[in-house]
Amino acid sequence: MASARSTTAAVDQTAHRLSQASTSTWQRIASWYGDNRVLAWTVAGATVVAAGGSIYYLSQPRVEKKGKKERRKAGKAAAKAEEGKAGDGKASEAAAGGPPAAAKVEEVPEEALPTVTEESVGQLSEAERKDYAAKLKAAGNKAYGSKDYNRAIDLYAQAILCKPDPVFYSNRAACWNAMSNWDSVIADTTAALALDPEYVKALNRRANAYEQAGRYADALLDYTASCILDQFRNDQAAQAVERLLKKVAETKARAIMAGKEPRLPSPTFVSNYLQSFRQRPLPAGLAETDDLSDGSGRFHLRKGLQAMRSRTGEAYAEAAAGFDRAIELGNLADHEAYAYNMRGTFRYLKGDNEAALGDLNKSIDLDPSLVQSYVKRASMHLEQSNREAAAADFEIALEHNATDPDIFYHRAQLHFILSEFSLAATDYQKSIDLDPAFIFSHIQLGVTQYKMGSIASSMATFRRCIKNFGDKSDVYNYYGELLLDQQKYGEAVEKFETAVEMERKGVGERGGMNVLPLINKALALFQWKQDFSAAEELCQKALIIDPECDIAVATMAQLLLQQGKVLDALKYFERAAELSRTEGEVVNALSYAEATRTQVEVQEKYPGLAAKLQGMGAAGGMGAGGPMR
Repeated sequence: MASARSTTAAVDQTAHRLSQASTSTWQRIASWYGDNRVLAWTVAGATVVAAGGSIYYLSQPRVEKKGKKERRKAGKAAAKAEEGKAGDGKASEAAAGGPPAAAKVEEVPEEALPTVTEESVGQLSEAERKDYAAKLKAAGNKAYGSKDYNRAIDLYAQAILCKPDPVFYSNRAACWNAMSNWDSVIADTTAALALDPEYVKALNRRANAYEQAGRYADALLDYTASCILDQFRNDQAAQAVERLLKKVAETKARAIMAGKEPRLPSPTFVSNYLQSFRQRPLPAGLAETDDLSDGSGRFHLRKGLQAMRSRTGEAYAEAAAGFDRAIELGNLADHEAYAYNMRGTFRYLKGDNEAALGDLNKSIDLDPSLVQSYVKRASMHLEQSNREAAAADFEIALEHNATDPDIFYHRAQLHFILSEFSLAATDYQKSIDLDPAFIFSHIQLGVTQYKMGSIASSMATFRRCIKNFGDKSDVYNYYGELLLDQQKYGEAVEKFETAVEMERKGVGERGGMNVLPLINKALALFQWKQDFSAAEELCQKALIIDPECDIAVATMAQLLLQQGKVLDALKYFERAAELSRTEGEVVNALSYAEATRTQVEVQEKYPGLAAKLQGMGAAGGMGAGGPMR
């Protein structure tokens, strides 16, 4: 899972932006999936059949990394081998391609073609049936080439009466395909596959028909089987798998979101976002010493702000309820804009973006000088990939207060996400100049330097962080991530252990524990020593502390998947989907779950593929870098 420890993910966690913190797990997975497409499609089947632990895909050359010329050569060689093995029409081709060129059969004039019916075929000898079938097929191919699809369908039907050959069914399916008769395509390709379960062209053709008919899960199953049978040489089928994973996930995600009640994510998630803004004392009029009536809006606003300090799930729920109650009761005086800001913040955290945006807009209307509302609104725009709107909010915020460090820190995040590292570094440094005590600007600057390739500068920045903020676990955690990215495993584990210990000691003082160092240590031990047991134990500890931590859930799923515990992994992927806040996050989670589920189904539906996978893997053993590299 080297990509799972990507620096981008480390930055997302370090920065504590909501738009990044919530999706960081699935960004890691998306990155890993993109780099290991073959692995993702076949992991379940491979681990099931590789009882000895040698997982075939880990030793395979990366097909998608070849150049175009190499891929064309490989595809031609595969097609030639397939034709020699299975006869005409069995080469791996595009999903909806037509029949192959007719084999060398003597062309028969239309008037001399035999006419075969269900009654007459019984009177033909075996030799006559074979001869008639070849002639009818050749004539059908010619009619198809002339786009006379109805005539071609009739000729293939007669050929099938003579000889129920899978190629004849598949060729007739090509005619139905040209006429967009998807049900007939499915019927004929299914008949072809009943005769030859490894007929790749028929699989691709049926998969295309399933997709056109909106049966995305069935299409995904067929394309996945096709990729395995074709040894991952067909780029069109490979792209179809990725496309359909998203379609299946989107369909399921919409259903999930329709019945999903907005709720707060894990305490780790909430804490990460809230800490991306500098801590400030309670506003004047809301201090602990101020005497506020229990039934007033200001009392509940203060109660919500106080609850946030505990960093536990219960405390955050209490805070959200406090902000709701404060606005309901009113009588907030000068604090009304702040109350809408905070209620909008927690609605945002719950994934209720429309309501959150309404609250932030109301806050801005009430007090245009409250720049934090612009920054949080920019976060929402950024999460929705609206770069222009986010940038505009930062500019407006600066017009109101050009010396607020939070504005520069969060605008730097926008630049970082867009890979504008030089601009990001400038804004992080500006945030530091305005408030040297804000730890995350220092951390993020170090990560940005790392991304720019200035490794020495980055390491020096983190050493200064340890000197100046040595009592903060975050420094050790994210410094460890960069060390892990450099494969300095021992040093990384040491930093994670320090962060874990500091978090444990600080629980009484600060409330809830940040579990990210535990998860990072788990990944480090796995990458370093392939120690599944220790990695799982650490993830389980993280989940005991924070049962709804999406990062811990996804990491457990990955670890289980690599051990061949496919069904267990699937449960964790589905759990990750449940924990996701927005539809986009649910889609990301379900995409990975569906990749796993589909491979299990392929193994069940096509048991012969298990042997094929095992045979493909027999040539090599586990790579030295381990299964997640």
